[in-house]
Amino acid sequence: MRVDVGGRMVTLSNLDKVLYPRTGTTKGEVLDYYARVAPRILPQLRGRAVTRVRWPHGVAGESFFEKNLPPRAPSWIRTAQVGRTRFPVIEDLADLTWMANSAALELHSHQWRLADDDTQLPADRLVVDLDPGEPAGLPECAQVAVLVRDVVRGLGLEAYPVASGSKGIHLYVPLPAPVPDPSGVARQLAEQVASAYPTLVVTSMAKPQRSGKVFFDWSQNNPAKTTVTPWSLRGRDRPTVAMPLHWEEVEAGALDPLAIEQVTLAQALRRLDDAPEVP
Repeated sequence: MRVDVGGRMVTLSNLDKVLYPRTGTTKGEVLDYYARVAPRILPQLRGRAVTRVRWPHGVAGESFFEKNLPPRAPSWIRTAQVGRTRFPVIEDLADLTWMANSAALELHSHQWRLADDDTQLPADRLVVDLDPGEPAGLPECAQVAVLVRDVVRGLGLEAYPVASGSKGIHLYVPLPAPVPDPSGVARQLAEQVASAYPTLVVTSMAKPQRSGKVFFDWSQNNPAKTTVTPWSLRGRDRPTVAMPLHWEEVEAGALDPLAIEQVTLAQALRRLDDAPEVP
């Protein structure tokens, strides 16, 4: 089926195909979701090279990361050559629809943007990835998120929380000016927080050291790394979403384990008008 999306003709296929067997969520519902959240997710994607995670046979099947734009893609999708990779740049609803139709459930973006001539600009944000080590969970991530927020505010910056849709919480910290070494700055922040709260926070990737603590992953700020984009779906057993949160929700979750949860597709659509912006 070919449809007109903002003046672009996009071919849609297999709309009844179930991509999330546990909930029966179909590709058609995934396409509807991305169309409805487009005003929120497109500002997050514009100007950033995007890596997709695709599940052609649904989340019960195999997935793969795709960086290069495939040859069969429409010629109107903007691309940017970064090293040996020809990344797509999702600029409008037609681009987003084509990606969703290819079962690209997850959209991951860099912390830097592209100039009009496709040259890579310095990072314009830091991302804090808080990942719990069992038996720690989302409430412990909420506790650490509040602590990190307060440290960041002490530096004259602001952090914006996003439930990752997986296990933890991401914090987006817009930078008022270019930082030569954003990964180094994030590492210093991680070490500062871990030093102040050693029983709760760890900066080591070694899993034995992460048990019962929250891993502060500063490496997401390496220019080669990407982070799942706010409002993107996740390829979990249920269609969860990388959902922007209000700080009041995070603070409540830090006090009450039942007050915070990962957000599903249906919940995200209900929260669409009330959700906070992520700069």
